[in-house]
Amino acid sequence: MNEIFSQSVENLALKIKNSELTSVELCEKYIERIDKFEKEVKAWAFFDKKILLEKAKEADDYRRSGKPIGFLHGIPVAVKDIVGTVEMPTECGTSIRKGKSYSQNAEIIDLLISEGAIVMGKTATSELAFLGPPKTTNPHDYSRTPGGSSSGSAASVASYMAPLSIGSQTGGSVIRPASYCGVVGYKPTYGLISRNGVLRTSQTLDHIGMFGRNVEDVALLAKALIKKDKQDPASIHYSSENILAETKKGPLFEPKFIFYKTNHWKMIEKKSRDAFEYFIKSFKNIEVFDTPSYFKDIHKYHQVIHETDLANNFSIYYKKFKSKLSKYLQDAISRGNKYSAKEYAEAIDFRKQSYESYKEVFEDYHGVLMPSSPGVAPKGLKSTGTAEFNKVWSYLGTPCISLPLLEGENKLPLGVQLIGDKYDDHRFLGVARWLEKECED
Repeated sequence: MNEIFSQSVENLALKIKNSELTSVELCEKYIERIDKFEKEVKAWAFFDKKILLEKAKEADDYRRSGKPIGFLHGIPVAVKDIVGTVEMPTECGTSIRKGKSYSQNAEIIDLLISEGAIVMGKTATSELAFLGPPKTTNPHDYSRTPGGSSSGSAASVASYMAPLSIGSQTGGSVIRPASYCGVVGYKPTYGLISRNGVLRTSQTLDHIGMFGRNVEDVALLAKALIKKDKQDPASIHYSSENILAETKKGPLFEPKFIFYKTNHWKMIEKKSRDAFEYFIKSFKNIEVFDTPSYFKDIHKYHQVIHETDLANNFSIYYKKFKSKLSKYLQDAISRGNKYSAKEYAEAIDFRKQSYESYKEVFEDYHGVLMPSSPGVAPKGLKSTGTAEFNKVWSYLGTPCISLPLLEGENKLPLGVQLIGDKYDDHRFLGVARWLEKECED
């Protein structure tokens, strides 16, 4: 593997800043990988090497001018194809939007550009970020799913076709593909990153997330993307200036964890269960607890909110282009149209109640651990897998991260999911880096 791919994104950006590496040279290395692997992986919804090299040359020329540059200057970043871009199509994984682009960039695209990053292309997503799978395959085994809906975003990083990528999560669309593809996937606290200009599936549940090779890489990207945006009512003021420094610093003393086996423990394949059991026994500071009883209600309420919001947000697609929608989406919208206002209100209200119960965990523990997925990536490309291990955290809006620490059957990657408390992302990422380092050692 070329030595460029073994370096942190921070180091690559520093080399570009110090004229030890050009953005063109860096992008050419990723183009070589794309030329070699894209035919099988199919991670990209839109990629044009000519455009990428032009933008890389512009970045190098700008740096040589001596003007101030951002901390991601010259770094290419892959972006999920539900994030609005003016210069590239935003098709959202559906033929209904074939060739269409947005009239303005999403807020997070402008934030990337302001730090000097290059949008290298749009990554494949499942249909309208729901369940209908794209053509993307798993880089570790082309006969298996990469997970969804951020399929291409995870697969592009896993196959070294991109150093960083942006995805989104409404159920499990960052954590699950990160687990299946063997990369780090981070979903920050709800409200930290603007969804302005991104396909809306659920105002209550949608999160922007990101993928990288390690915790420090995603922390660096988060530093660029976390910012209050008046155009997204959910976004809040939250300083990200020191997030990478705090990630590197880590916890002040050895952290303590709870491990939830969850009510779905029996769903996990045996080799994966064995791997998790070994992981738990390897740390003296992990205590195994029963899953809170109210979690089972969360799955029900998550579905009510998600499907009601889908029915509302995609009503035009459903009325005008129903035949072009998958059965997955048709059925979800149909159910969403039938929920009562009372059911929806109960589902919203339960979020606050359940979070008030859950947050007590952090009086004594640094984080909750559980599987990122029921096991390794399943065979076949007709499904993206299940989000049963992720929906609770999307519903509660807590930060979570999938760390590629284990192996399951056939030595395929298996993610460990770490969950933190709301608005504690600095410390949370420091704990995640500690866990990553402990497993490296």
